[in-house]
Amino acid sequence: MNKIQYNSKGISLMTFILINLSSVSLLFSQVDTSFNRTYLPYKDYMKMVIEGNLDYISEKYNVKIADAKIEAVKVFQNPSFAIDWSGDKEENSINGYSMSGEISKTFELGQKRKTRIDLAKSESQLSLALLNDFFRNLQADATLSYLYAIKQNYLFNVKLNSYNTMKELSIADSIRLTLGSIMVIDASQSKIEAGMLYNDLMQIDADRKSSFLNLSVQTSSFHNDTIYFPIGKLQKPLKFFVLSEMLTTALNNRADLIAAKNLITVNEKNLSFIRKERNPDIDFNIGTSNTYLNTGFPTPASTVIYSGIAIPLKFSNFNKGEIKIAQYQIEQSEFQYKQIEIKIQNEVIQAYNQYLSLFKQVENYDQGLLEQAAIVLKGKIYSYSRGETSLLEVLNAQRTYNDLQIAYYETLYNCYAALIELERTVGIWDIEL
Repeated sequence: MNKIQYNSKGISLMTFILINLSSVSLLFSQVDTSFNRTYLPYKDYMKMVIEGNLDYISEKYNVKIADAKIEAVKVFQNPSFAIDWSGDKEENSINGYSMSGEISKTFELGQKRKTRIDLAKSESQLSLALLNDFFRNLQADATLSYLYAIKQNYLFNVKLNSYNTMKELSIADSIRLTLGSIMVIDASQSKIEAGMLYNDLMQIDADRKSSFLNLSVQTSSFHNDTIYFPIGKLQKPLKFFVLSEMLTTALNNRADLIAAKNLITVNEKNLSFIRKERNPDIDFNIGTSNTYLNTGFPTPASTVIYSGIAIPLKFSNFNKGEIKIAQYQIEQSEFQYKQIEIKIQNEVIQAYNQYLSLFKQVENYDQGLLEQAAIVLKGKIYSYSRGETSLLEVLNAQRTYNDLQIAYYETLYNCYAALIELERTVGIWDIEL
């Protein structure tokens, strides 16, 4: 009789535990980390950006247009041909008529055609420099997007691990509550913490997928059922630079500075072109005219051959406004060049200092801070399971470990981003992920 009663209590206890565990499991939805993905290495990604980015393709047309303009300005002015007929009509008879034909052409003086070609070539060089500057920013921005997506995946995994740890702790607390080892408030608190972590996890998962989708924007591609998944690791970059060498390299390599210098050349060529255009052109024409009379008597036709030259009187050249505008544009572009030069030097110094600062911060994290925080958390969880410490100490250790991991990955990302910005400001590129 006692044996039967004991078994009934054991069955009732197990049933209660199972019911309690089921209620805990229902509180938290299963985290779905699966979705259609295409694993994309960095080199393949950058190849897709260079070959498929529509903004970059569009910018290339500016160079093509400038090159086509060179061909267009090489054309010589066409000659003109004119033919006239006139008749002397009286009542129903034509007393006579005349026909004339003329060829005319305008001859440009002062090497205007050559000046136009030189101006078009300088504009083509400017377009090429602007394209190189666009590409410099494109590869940096695309790399930052790729690196940001990797960082978001790291942060997601931090939240996921934290959520799983707290979920397991909450399930264990439900068992201990059933057994009477802890109070209801502790079991409720662990459930609440797990629930809050779940909400944070859902938000970081949405942010992560958004960062993945942004890779499609950089590559100008769209797939409604597949997301690009970056392959790479966040690790401390091992690159060291000498500031003086970086400053010299930047002044030699920066595409925007080269573009500013080309703009000065364009404005100088434009001034030369305006001055050449003020030279007069010569209009030359040659023609013949034949006259026929119809008087009832045989009258020979008269033929006249003529030619002429027309030279315009350039009284408008007394107005120097157009020349002054061109001269002011040259002076303006020279000041802009000097300002860009100063700006580049300051950008390099700032980017260099930022990179050094973040590099030292990453080194500080690498001294074992994360490992120590993980050991403390494991120890607190173990002590809590034995009833030797409070849940509050476990939660504090969990938050410290989470915050430390997030801060580490953020700093690691910022360090690599600072390296990218430094190379962008200098005008070099050897980034590998």
